[in-house]
Amino acid sequence: MDRDRIKQNMKASYFLSDIIGAKVYIRGRETGKLSDIVIRENDKLPEVTHLIVSRPFGHKSLLVPWDRVAEIDSRVSIEIDNLEKYEWAPSESQLLLKEHILDKKVIDLEGQEIDIVYDVKLISYNNRLYVTDVDFSKYGLLKRIGLKPLANFIYHLADVLKKETVSWSYVQPLPEQLGSFRGNVRLNVLKEKLPEIHPVDLADILEELDEEQRLAIFNELETEHASDTLEEIEPRVQRSLISALGKGRVAELLNEITPAQAADVLAVLPTAEADEIMQLMDKADTQKIEGILDKQGTSIADLTTTHYIKFSPDIVVREVVEEFRQIAVDKDFVTYIYVADAGDQLVGVINLQELLQSKLDDKLREIMTTQVITLNQDDDLNKAAEAFVRYGFRALPVTDAEDVILGAVPYRDIMNLEHKFI
Repeated sequence: MDRDRIKQNMKASYFLSDIIGAKVYIRGRETGKLSDIVIRENDKLPEVTHLIVSRPFGHKSLLVPWDRVAEIDSRVSIEIDNLEKYEWAPSESQLLLKEHILDKKVIDLEGQEIDIVYDVKLISYNNRLYVTDVDFSKYGLLKRIGLKPLANFIYHLADVLKKETVSWSYVQPLPEQLGSFRGNVRLNVLKEKLPEIHPVDLADILEELDEEQRLAIFNELETEHASDTLEEIEPRVQRSLISALGKGRVAELLNEITPAQAADVLAVLPTAEADEIMQLMDKADTQKIEGILDKQGTSIADLTTTHYIKFSPDIVVREVVEEFRQIAVDKDFVTYIYVADAGDQLVGVINLQELLQSKLDDKLREIMTTQVITLNQDDDLNKAAEAFVRYGFRALPVTDAEDVILGAVPYRDIMNLEHKFI
């Protein structure tokens, strides 16, 4: 059989819930329904080896090798001659996606329950079909309980039900004998993989856990990752987590983010508790935070961060590139490099992309933009918001009347907090 010819109708990717139950046609005649998919685990991604086709009462199920499949989507087309030859039941050593994976609990490395496997993603490549992800999203849940039209409707209108999948590479090997397997899907995802999860996604996961599980996972995060994640968690869960962490640890985390972001977190706490935490924080930021919390911080000075990148105009690109990784570690943003003279007067700005595209021996004064859009320390939030909307920058420098740079304000600190103070 011409393998390339019969696979010409294959799509690039599938979700198991979309194809299980599809009608199966053998040489154009309806024969049964796709009831399960057999896979083989290997060093990389599991590969589909067989399809299981259930047939009407009185007929044995078929175990069809993958290389006999011509099409798979809303219908499945198979090219075989003798049906009796394929009347076999899967062995106990064969792994079935629907039977052994779907609807199983997702357990992390230390046995904590994260969620339920609602779906499995498969990818077609070079005429083979591989399992790439497990899906435990709310979108997958709605599809799983038969509300696919509703899931698709909501998914296309908003980002609330975005697909959340975990790579199969996180899944631990399953037992060799699976005939009576009723266990859980275990993930290598706690210590080894948490740094790879974006803070926004990690916040979504933590919000679904109970307090003990949430704290166990959060305590495994590095300080910077924990700070970014704490900021993204919803207020109700923030209060619970902060209470469990202790004030010293919370102060350490808030020292890693901007005053505006710290104020956003502290705003969900009782005033007395927020005051106790601020007593443990860096004094340079607490005055700004207090102004924001009191809603008296109407000037940009209260939202200014000093964690930005600044260089002299006479330094060459090579030196900046060599030092950049180390310098950028504790900065609130790294998109822009501000150029200031010996008196700290702002004389230019360089976009990171422009820096990397410049010649290594160029001096910063030769490549910088001298017409810099700035904010004055006495400007209010309205003016800052208007500047961000008008120019589209990710951060703006803040100067005094003599053009001395005092710091910078990230986009999100203004635009996320704008509605609270204007």
